[in-house]
Amino acid sequence: MRILQLCNKSPYPPVEGGPIAMHALSRMFLKNNYKLKILAFNSNKQCVSLADVPEEYKKETAIELIDIDLKIKPLQAIYCLLTNRSLHIQRFISKKFSVRLKEILTTSDYDVVCLESLYVAPYISLIRKYSNAKIFLRAHNVEHKIWERIGEQTKPSFKKYYLRLLANQLKRYELNALQKTDAVFTISAVDQTYFAAQGLTIPIRTLAFGIDTDKLPTISCLTTEINLFSLASMNWIPNLEGLQWFLENVWMKVHAVHPQLKLRLAGRNMPETWAKKNYPQVEIVGEVADAYEFMQSNGVLIVPLFSGSGIRIKIIEAMSLGKVVITTSIGLEGIDAVDKQHVLIADTAEDFVKAIDFCLTHPQQITAIGENAAAYVRTHHNERIIAEQLKQWIEK
Repeated sequence: MRILQLCNKSPYPPVEGGPIAMHALSRMFLKNNYKLKILAFNSNKQCVSLADVPEEYKKETAIELIDIDLKIKPLQAIYCLLTNRSLHIQRFISKKFSVRLKEILTTSDYDVVCLESLYVAPYISLIRKYSNAKIFLRAHNVEHKIWERIGEQTKPSFKKYYLRLLANQLKRYELNALQKTDAVFTISAVDQTYFAAQGLTIPIRTLAFGIDTDKLPTISCLTTEINLFSLASMNWIPNLEGLQWFLENVWMKVHAVHPQLKLRLAGRNMPETWAKKNYPQVEIVGEVADAYEFMQSNGVLIVPLFSGSGIRIKIIEAMSLGKVVITTSIGLEGIDAVDKQHVLIADTAEDFVKAIDFCLTHPQQITAIGENAAAYVRTHHNERIIAEQLKQWIEK
């Protein structure tokens, strides 16, 4: 079977949620012995040089990158506003990408074209014109839901009105585009249920995020010195807003009770203002070379999310290492883990303070939670099992 995987950003290196999910799907294609070709956008937000991509990976995936500028352009925003088009989608329409995609489709035959996220859906009509391949869309999130929730968290203002408008435009496009595919594979059952309730008539299946559990590092619930840590890219608005909320509403309360406790913040695009504010016992680590190594060497992961959709891959990765995760109900959305059994759920500042205090005062209980978390991932997110499920669905 020949697969063409179209990506809104490069799956390599797998350093943040989207690329990690795409990279995992690529691995499953290869595990099933499918012949794979990747065509991806290469943007200013995550610029990758092919020279830095391992030769083996390039050989296995025949990856090509097409440069695109995703900066918001005022004239483009005005055009979308006047024509009632989705600005989020319009930014990904590229003549250069279209030309190369047409060349690929007219020189090779593919059985399946996999659209990684809604942002490559503008090319469905081109694929239909030049290929007989089946098209399935891998829905990492319900994209418009992210912007609806961001709007809900915004105080009444023109910005709130504009965010609601953007969300409505994106919703209309999203539901229309999904209906034009042959199938949708969501990353969580929550998203599958939502799309089905919108009246989509195409097949919708949940294909969970998979981890190669045979290659996981050693499980380490806690380090010798217990601390808190965050590992998230700050160029995704829900991550940025959630962590900013935590610093302003939770951290000083925790620090007052546990003055020696440290908080380490890792991830791309850390705001310079956080370092300038000099929060006590907070270390701005920034981007790390090895996410698993960073998680292993730290204690309890905090994920304070109040918007977003899909699943938080870093939560699953941390759980796979036996780490205790403190997150919100929205942060845990799409992951069927149980509060106080696999994770700790906190939806308010007071909840976070209590959960953190629990971690510091009940070492035996949180060790058990970490062990349960690792077992959960090996059962529900085992890449080998999910790859076989993917094979059956695609071939059907």
